[in-house]
Amino acid sequence: VQLQASGGGLVQAGGSLRLSCAVSGRTYSSRYMGWFRQAPGREREFVSVIKWSGGHTYYADSVKGRFTISRDNAKNTMYLRMDSLKPEDTAVYYCASSARAILSSISSSAAYDSWGQGTLVTVSS
Repeated sequence: VQLQASGGGLVQAGGSLRLSCAVSGRTYSSRYMGWFRQAPGREREFVSVIKWSGGHTYYADSVKGRFTISRDNAKNTMYLRMDSLKPEDTAVYYCASSARAILSSISSSAAYDSWGQGTLVTVSS
């Protein structure tokens, strides 16, 4: 599975962005797909995940109510709509795919097999 993330940029606090992740290759092998982020000097952290079949969604507490993950099966694309952005949301955002994750492991980056290249989101105060 190959992943290509896009949509990052500079936005003021309170603004919105939508990230996209185009998926190619063995897309049928993806069980969960998600977004992680990494701020300078910090470890990569879980943001959100969607179960490719069924569309169940999960969020980190820090983004719940502000971010919305979705997917378009026909376009093989996953999205992350980010509203009410805060300066602390500034990070490189990565999309990832997992063929083997189970529900208890979906927030762990170690459960993901394929990663996109990342897209930078900068939120100014």
